[in-house]
Amino acid sequence: MRVLMLGGTEFVGRAVTDEALARGWDVTVFHRGRHEAPPGVAVLRGDRLAEGGLAELAEGEWDIVVDTWSGAPTAVRDAARLLASRAGHYVYISSRSVYSSPRHPGLAESAPVVDASPDAGQVAYAEDKRGGELAALDAFGDRALLVRAGLILGPGENIGRLPWWLQRTARGGPVLAPGPRDLPLQYIDVRDLAIWTLDAAERRLSGPYDLVSRSGHATMAALLEACARTTGAGAELRWTAPEAILEAGITPWNQLPVWVPPGDLHEAVHQGDVEKAFAAGLRCRPVEETVADTWSWLQSLGGVAPQRPDRDPVGLDPDTEAKLLRG
Repeated sequence: MRVLMLGGTEFVGRAVTDEALARGWDVTVFHRGRHEAPPGVAVLRGDRLAEGGLAELAEGEWDIVVDTWSGAPTAVRDAARLLASRAGHYVYISSRSVYSSPRHPGLAESAPVVDASPDAGQVAYAEDKRGGELAALDAFGDRALLVRAGLILGPGENIGRLPWWLQRTARGGPVLAPGPRDLPLQYIDVRDLAIWTLDAAERRLSGPYDLVSRSGHATMAALLEACARTTGAGAELRWTAPEAILEAGITPWNQLPVWVPPGDLHEAVHQGDVEKAFAAGLRCRPVEETVADTWSWLQSLGGVAPQRPDRDPVGLDPDTEAKLLRG
């Protein structure tokens, strides 16, 4: 298979690129040159937002294009139109964020989505991703696969969610553990996303698929206990009721990554219906494997994870944590 990766040097794009190379596929990576492309790929360079930035894509044919863009939908529109006659299938890595509010437990691909346009400049994340979907559909029609990913964890993460928990448990001592312990989580390892995406593209699947584990694939306890065991620093998990955390003014998801207390937002983030993707072959590895491999990757970088410049750092500062733990 001949694959064109639009991106391909960081987190999701890099995982897809690595998986395609592992299969022995012919991979071309088109990127801005800010990060090194993996060995074994053909490299094309350009800035999708610059005048003439797609010039190096003017020639060439590919079986599959994979696009991870999360900014202005016009970037997806322009690339997809340029490639429509020379590529067999277009895979757009989208997000479950495209669904409009209110959301409900069991939300699936048929749920209403936000209003968006493929001709828009960069707006809010949900509208950007939905606009990108529309751009892919406009150019490729039933040759477009929309991968609506949920929470993505694993080696290479440049958002900082799982890396923050690993770094925190590695410091040891009492750790604020947001309860309840059995709170179900719904996420996907980036490598499982890559495997499913390339399998689906090879089979020419099209339309939207929510790509995330089943709810309860792990719990907060399973995740944090795996972090504590893996880092081996003697962290003491202090399970704390959601009410106490919220009363202290601590923000779910951002200050305590991954965690969302029981309620409407948890139902939207961690209780979706993903049976369509599982019927199409999705498999999710154990949380312990995701945690251990992410820790190994972090250690290979000296314990410092990369951070996307367009995302705010996540995590709780030590003073706020200590104050709540003291009661």
